[in-house]
This record gives sequence, structure tokens and C-alpha cells, in this order.
Amino acid sequence: MMGRKGKANIQNQRSAKKRCADWFLSKNPFQALQAHNQLELLYLCFLRPPRILIFSEKFARGGAIGDWGYLDLIEVIPHNIYTSLVKAFVWSIYIKYGGKDMKNFTNFHFSMNTEIAFGKGTENECPKLIRKYGGTNIMLVYGGGSIKKNGLYDIIVNMLNADEIPFVELGGVKPNPLRSLVETGLKIAQDKKVDFLLGVGGGSAIDTAKAIALGLANDGNYWQFFNGVMPVKMTPVGVISTISATGSETSGSSVLVDDIQTHLKSGFLYDNTRPVFAIMNPELTYTVSPYQTGSGAADILSHIVMRYFIDADCYLGDRYCESTMRTVVKYGPIAYANPTDYEARAELMLAGSFAHNDLMNLGRYTQNRGGEHGLERQLSGIYDTAHGAGLAVVMPPMLQYIVNHGSQKQVARVAQFGINVFDAEPDMSDIEATANDGLKRFRAWIKTIGMPLTLKELGIPREELTNVINNCTGGPDGVVPGFMPFDYSAVTEIFTSVAD
Repeated sequence: MMGRKGKANIQNQRSAKKRCADWFLSKNPFQALQAHNQLELLYLCFLRPPRILIFSEKFARGGAIGDWGYLDLIEVIPHNIYTSLVKAFVWSIYIKYGGKDMKNFTNFHFSMNTEIAFGKGTENECPKLIRKYGGTNIMLVYGGGSIKKNGLYDIIVNMLNADEIPFVELGGVKPNPLRSLVETGLKIAQDKKVDFLLGVGGGSAIDTAKAIALGLANDGNYWQFFNGVMPVKMTPVGVISTISATGSETSGSSVLVDDIQTHLKSGFLYDNTRPVFAIMNPELTYTVSPYQTGSGAADILSHIVMRYFIDADCYLGDRYCESTMRTVVKYGPIAYANPTDYEARAELMLAGSFAHNDLMNLGRYTQNRGGEHGLERQLSGIYDTAHGAGLAVVMPPMLQYIVNHGSQKQVARVAQFGINVFDAEPDMSDIEATANDGLKRFRAWIKTIGMPLTLKELGIPREELTNVINNCTGGPDGVVPGFMPFDYSAVTEIFTSVAD
């Protein structure tokens, strides 16, 4: 039988737990972490209930990391308390390493000029939208023929003819679109006096249409805008999207392979080069292959990664980023395994557009961000690999390099990514371990969407490693800008770690 002393100890434990829980739930996690002097005990959950980690008042007031102990609770801690405590842990990282005063919250401009027509059958609105935005003589730009196989081409052509909208065609756009085809299309468009571009397909068709549209409005001189000149005007572009990936349907970006001079990829991102409308019917993505679906999911995630790993702070921006990344993480594998799952296709399509239309940039406009696109760009540009697949290869080692060589704040950012996106197990005594757990889960997710993790899997042999590094950096003195600068040594370490 348990004596009076044993019963008293149990009662004291219960009482301590109740006082902590009552006090904690009267605060929000941010206040709790800021009010250490009020704590008797702070229960922070690192393991699933009923086992939790207890920090003493000494630790809460700044004591040693080792001043803690485990207690197997007699009662299972309520789920809402557990959830609140875990959130408190996440924010303790943010507060300690992320700059609680938001000193880097930047000014920004946001204007998404694209009208979105989303849902089943919205492609039927195409003629009306063309007319709405001034189109009277259009160029239809598309890729390698998939829209002919799935019947979309016939639907569009029949609608344009029925509405008596004259058009010319430019087919044959490659997955890594070529400058030479833009030159060909521009000459046709100028000769036929085209006043509206309709891009049908994925990012390559849309990016090609944007380049031609810039050429039409600027006496044929479109390439200057791929070299840093800000455009003032562009012929209107409309879009019917058939793949969830680049987000080009609502973004101001365009990327081409310069197969005329440098044979490298070049691109731009301007507010005033967005399409005037984007038709987005998830059913039109049903015929996208599993590999391209996975590549698209990785591409979508990368556009958020480039805005999440950034030298600026915005609570709302972080929540937008994390929620959208969790959407991709959830629905990417579903769409990969079941191509006709409407919900999965719809969620990915929305995520793809909003990942790259600058909504995720709120309060965080700065050059020191990401780095994954700078690392990947010439892989697909030179070796003609899928852009999203290349990003799947470079993102984990890039983040691993940050964990291995970055500042405490940068490592904490990777840990926050792991916890809030991939449900990594938090370990306050070792933030680096938490970050690594998140990266382990990130790599496992990449495999669920059929994407490669090494250059070898991507189809680039180890013998090309030196060329890959040089093409990325431009030589020993080159630096790839990002969340932290990646010099030649950093790029060498990143690519060597995933050579095979």
C-alpha cells in the first residue's frame, strides 16, 4: 500500500502540473516564453504524451541547458496543452534566433494583375477573356503536342473559330524553352500583326509567349529584359495552364535557354509581365505523367523555399509559406499515385500559382534568399534535365550546407522548416539535430514523388562534376547568392555530396 508520503508526492506532482497548465493556457505561446519570471514550471513537450520534458524555474530564467529532467506523468497530458507547448517550443527558436522585434520587416509592393478563372470547364471562357483584354488577332503558343493528344487543342481551335477570332500557331516549345524559337515566333507575330498571345501548357509555353509579347511591344528587342532592363510595356498574354509547376501563369517570370549565344539559362521576374488572365482547370492536369507531376511538386516547393529562407522577418509571410508547403507535401504524393484525384490536382494547381505570384514575399523583399535556383539553373539549361527534378536534387544539400556552416539563426530557420513543414521532432537541447531530422524527412518526401536525390539519378555522371560546379559559379571566384552566399568551395561541397 502507498503511504502518506507517497500519496503526498503524487498529489504534489498533479498540483504542479495543474498550476503549470492553468497558467500556461492563460497565455499564448509568445507571452509564455517572454514571461519566464512568472513560471513555477514550464512543461515543454519533446516526446509524445505521456512522457514530457520538464524544465525547472532555473532553466526558464536562463539556467544551464542541462538543468532538466524527465517525468512520467500519471495522467496523459491533454492534447490542447501538448499542442500549445510544442508551438511554444517552435516560437522559442524563433524568438531566440529569429529576431522577435521584426527588425528586417521590409517594405514591399504587391500587385497581382492576373484574373484567375479556376475550376472545371473554365477553358470555355477563353474567347470571352481574350475579347475582354483586347485580343483581336492572336498567336497560340503550345508545346510538344500533348494538348492535341488530350483534345484540348481541338476545343480551343473550335472556340476561336466559332467566335471568329483569327489566330496563328507556334507549336514545338520544349520543356527547357529556347531563345531561337522565340525569334521564330516573334517574326511570325510581327508579320501577322498579332496583338495577343495565348500560351497553352506549362511554364515553357507561357514563358515563350511572354518573351514574344515583350518583343512585339518593344520593336523586337526582348532580350534586353533577360539582362536586367525593366520593361515598360508588353503585348497582353493569356494562359490556359495544363500542369502545376512553375507558377508562370500568374507570375511575372520567364526563363529561356539562350541557344544562340551563351547556351545558358537566363530569366527575369517583373511585376508588369504577368499574364492578364489564367484559366486553371485541374482536370486538364490529369494526363500529366507521374514523373512530371513529381517534378512539378518539387518546383512548386522550391518557389516557396526561395521565399522562406530569407534574410527578413514576417510572421504572416512565414505562415503563408508553411501552409502552402504543407499543402504540396500532402497532395504531391496523392497526385503522383492517383492522377485523376481532383482534390489533389486542384490543391497543387492553386499552390503552384500562389507559390510564385509574390504573395509569399510579404514583408521579405531582399536579395539574400534561397539559392536553390542559382544552383540548379544550369543543370537543366545545359543537360536538358527537368527543372523540378534538378531542384529536388539541390535543395536538401543546400539546406544541409546551411546547417553545417550557417549561423545559429540560419540553422534555427532550417529547424523551423523541419518542424512546421515536415513535423520533425523538436529537440531544444540540439537545434542542429532538429534541423537534420527535418532534412531527413524532406529527402524521404522527395522519394514519395519519384524525384532523384543525386546527380547520377538525374542522369549527370560524376565525370561532369567539375563542369557542373564551374557552370554554376562561373569559375573559382564566382558566388551563388542565397540565404547565405555559396562560394566556389560551398558549391563544390554541395554538389559533391550528391554526386552519386
